[in-house]
Amino acid sequence: MSMNQIAFGTGIAGVRVSMAKPWAVRAELPKAPDLCADRSILRSGSSSSRRRDLVFVVNPSGANGRTGKEWKKLLPYLRSRLGADCNICESVTSGPSHAIDITREAIREGADAVIVVGGDGTLHEVVNGFFWAGKPVTNHDRDATRSTALGLIPLGTGSDFARTFGWLVHALQSGQRSRIDVGVISGEDGEPHYFVNVADCHLSAKAGYYASRYKRFGNLCYVIGALKAFVGHRNQDLKIKVNEGAWELYSQVTALCIGNAKFFGGGMKITPNADPHSGNFEVVILQDFKWYDFILKLHKLYNGTHLTVKNVSSRSVHSIEVEDVSGTGSIYVQSDGEHLGFLPRKFCILPSAVEMIC
Repeated sequence: MSMNQIAFGTGIAGVRVSMAKPWAVRAELPKAPDLCADRSILRSGSSSSRRRDLVFVVNPSGANGRTGKEWKKLLPYLRSRLGADCNICESVTSGPSHAIDITREAIREGADAVIVVGGDGTLHEVVNGFFWAGKPVTNHDRDATRSTALGLIPLGTGSDFARTFGWLVHALQSGQRSRIDVGVISGEDGEPHYFVNVADCHLSAKAGYYASRYKRFGNLCYVIGALKAFVGHRNQDLKIKVNEGAWELYSQVTALCIGNAKFFGGGMKITPNADPHSGNFEVVILQDFKWYDFILKLHKLYNGTHLTVKNVSSRSVHSIEVEDVSGTGSIYVQSDGEHLGFLPRKFCILPSAVEMIC
């Protein structure tokens, strides 16, 4: 059996490799093991002449199984377009956090790019795989001059980050890159958590928490999540501290959204001025909204014209701390559609932290 046909089945069901060298990880371990039989394959020759290693991280269960089906159709096309210049590695995730481990191992072994095949959840894990213990993961080869880039093929339920960036096959071929900002969230436990799209608190985060339980219904899950979140919802007073300044009180907050990019919730342009190249977040705060306000103003939320609406404010920040005045610990927090727990939290920008193929 050739190296291009190795399949790792022990403890890693579904991870299949089609590269010049084997890649494998185990999701249950805190650090993915190094199973590379011969690293010299990546290091041989100059960086300008060697074939580029592209690791595609595939969530086959995404979008109620549609991701896996669409990927099977797309893979032959990618091989026909990229196979002459690139080694294609297909790594299929087998459960939560598996994509994090795959990404860390790929970066350590010098992959040219880790490309997400899925939605915002898989993207969220891969972005967190670019970091370890609060620092960027780096290539084992200290002499490497090129870092691993992030790529995206949006085949998930929401794929909101892709609405800002999209994806292009010719960018994969050329390796065209740009650096993007990454948000980092810290809480009372001190463990950092990373995001590239939108983080949010209170009603929208609670809606996202419920929506994640109904992804089998496609984008309808966001409607179901919002309806369930409204049950028993109360606007709350929040304290915020912007750019290490003084604490400010915001009364009757319905939702607070921190955008590195523009969209969330299945296409809602919640932070319309956010730009992941700017070095700042856009923070949008909705205050004293009632259920009927969302119905009447929903079209504005989706097309990004809600910043002119009464009780909606926007500001550009590079850090923001958010606390619940009541101190009950019941205000939901999420980022990139993933539930992270409850306030208090601090959100900071890491400018130009990751290279992205775009």
